[in-house]
Amino acid sequence: MTTRMEQAFYHLERPFAWLDLDALDKNIQTVHNACGEKQIRIATKSIRSMEVLRYIQKNLANAVGLMTFTAAETIYLLEQHFDHLLLGYPVMEESAIRRLLHFVKDGKSVTFMVDRPEHIQLLAKLGEELGVRVQVCIDINVSNDFKLLYFGTKRSSLYSLELLTPFLQFIQQHPIIEVTGAMGYEAQIAGVGNRPANALKGRLIETMQKQAKKQVTQFRRLAVAHIKAYFPNLRFVNGGGSGSMRYTAQQKEVTEITVGSAFYAPALFDQFTHLQLAKAAGFALRVTRKPEKDIVVCHGGGYIASGAMGIDRLPVFYESATFAYLSLEGAGEVQTPIKVKGSNIQMGDTIYFRHAKAGELCERFQVLHSIRGDEYMGPYTTYRGDGQCFL
Repeated sequence: MTTRMEQAFYHLERPFAWLDLDALDKNIQTVHNACGEKQIRIATKSIRSMEVLRYIQKNLANAVGLMTFTAAETIYLLEQHFDHLLLGYPVMEESAIRRLLHFVKDGKSVTFMVDRPEHIQLLAKLGEELGVRVQVCIDINVSNDFKLLYFGTKRSSLYSLELLTPFLQFIQQHPIIEVTGAMGYEAQIAGVGNRPANALKGRLIETMQKQAKKQVTQFRRLAVAHIKAYFPNLRFVNGGGSGSMRYTAQQKEVTEITVGSAFYAPALFDQFTHLQLAKAAGFALRVTRKPEKDIVVCHGGGYIASGAMGIDRLPVFYESATFAYLSLEGAGEVQTPIKVKGSNIQMGDTIYFRHAKAGELCERFQVLHSIRGDEYMGPYTTYRGDGQCFL
């Protein structure tokens, strides 16, 4: 694999980010197969490239739209003629919301995520100000509280029917608000791999996920039915993620599945035993020092993923059997020492990596250099390459 990369990328300065189009195509097909007849909403935070978003939309038969991550990003994508955007996180930025509502007034489809009365109050105020009906999606918290352990994410405040009811009644008091969707994101299934480095932890995760699936299925169905009792014209129910596609595809109440990371297949998704994804994106560093026979130093490399800090947030080596980090240094800010095992690496050679997460790779590079087979296919600009920075 890296041999064909060397042939295709020989002319590029290091560091650079790479995109394997053959692997991306395989992942698009894997996503399509896993999601079955469900529609697929592409998570833009995991892609962060307008050109790659267009590529995926073109090649994914059941793509229904995008899930964006900030109001500013949503505006940018609307300006680039994308449509059917679900803003996946609540926003409280008045000027940005006003701009989005002007797009709605012009016929674009934008849906805002809500789970608090404050969200409704702000959106209703601005909708009335501009004379625009505001479409919202209600974010249901489907995390599991196992008493000794909270399994999921602490995001939405709507984790019971008792809390959902007064919220729905509050929305009814604002006729400018139109409830078009509901979301129940099972992060504890979709985003937690069951094959971590610690085998005991892996068995515990599998046990909890088995129990979580039963509870998520039950509560999400009840919550969706409850929402429909108040708002019978609900158009979509969003659920799932890259790590739970097959499970979510079996859920009757879900109409669309959000998928993002599966397209690039970052390193954290190696921890899912049921996912067979192709390594589609990463970065390359140049060897610039060799202080010892079995130690080389690369220029750059400290591209650490967000989340709870741990060894799994480090980039991983494309050839994992050949290289290892030094435990006292890890991936460095401007240089990374690497232990070499059973390979003759020389000054000027290239070492290939994959980021632990998907879209965060694109915050470090302006371009994804693409390859198909052993042929260089040209650059795909990232948000950064387009002069954009959203979070």
